[in-house]
Amino acid sequence: MTSQTAPQGVVPTGEDERFRPRPWQRVAFGAVAAGLRATLVVSPRPTCRLVRHLFARSTVDRAARQLAEAPPVDAVLDERYGDGPLARLDVYVPEGAARAGRALPVVVWTHGGAFVGGTKDELAGYLRTLAARGFAVVAVGYDRAPEARYPGPVRQVVAALAHVVREAGRLHVDPARVVLAGDSAGAQITAQVAAALTTPAYARLLDVEQPVAADALRGAVLCCGIYDLTKVPDDGPFRHVLGAIGWAYSGRRQFRDDPEFLASVDVGAHVTPAFPPAFVTAGGADPLEPQSRAFAELLAAQGVAVEPLFPGDGGGPPLGHEYQLELDTDDGAAAFERMVAFVRARVGG
Repeated sequence: MTSQTAPQGVVPTGEDERFRPRPWQRVAFGAVAAGLRATLVVSPRPTCRLVRHLFARSTVDRAARQLAEAPPVDAVLDERYGDGPLARLDVYVPEGAARAGRALPVVVWTHGGAFVGGTKDELAGYLRTLAARGFAVVAVGYDRAPEARYPGPVRQVVAALAHVVREAGRLHVDPARVVLAGDSAGAQITAQVAAALTTPAYARLLDVEQPVAADALRGAVLCCGIYDLTKVPDDGPFRHVLGAIGWAYSGRRQFRDDPEFLASVDVGAHVTPAFPPAFVTAGGADPLEPQSRAFAELLAAQGVAVEPLFPGDGGGPPLGHEYQLELDTDDGAAAFERMVAFVRARVGG
């Protein structure tokens, strides 16, 4: 295995040319960016479609490689849990666990994609590898912006959890041992669900049910997340893209001026000491790393047990966004082992 030297899609400062855009790609991106800025006068949809496409393209190789290398597991695929177009989930359990009738601790994973992209299928190999360590792993699909708006995805993840609890016997999960997990935008959604399930007032604000008791929620795994949309910059090179995403997700072009949306989506404002113990990680070159650090500190200040993992603190090359998903790197593999150890410590066994 090798150490990861640059985030996917980001140009490093060293000699590695694998991540450096070709001249034609720079020209094409510039032309597309100019066209998208013009469309933002009337709609965020073209920009969101492009972001969704880029997310899909950037994960193809990793997803195929991980799926090919994943250990064998038993799976239930594309089970519908709600009415939305993408309201389906996958359940992975260790091979033979279903035949043995074992009730396994469950990790419910919400994928990333900047609220407008990503799919549960892109993490199939990664989550199969996690399930092989002795867990039931649920991959939740949810409807993305602009087709779905906030807080729709949060409600869908809660609905998926409620479905898993209702079908616990058939799906071989133990509803008394639940860990919520997510990456990138999925970490934001996961944090909101964790806060809602442990803070009744926040659950009422989001209009979600509480399908499990607070003490059944044993932990939260939060990877490379964005936790405070009030900190989304309105300047810089990505301001138009970020503005389009915020517009699409909130349904309001001037989402930064909407106090009701910002007060609800800012999960840190609703964290209490009842929030479950959390594993929080991000790479040093990840633009969202400051948000992960700030959220970990906020949790700790509330008295929540936090296991932080910020590899840049130990020296070595900076790691980019979603570094933890790269299982064929030393840093990604190490993060995976730390995460597995955290989950085992929380659920037992």
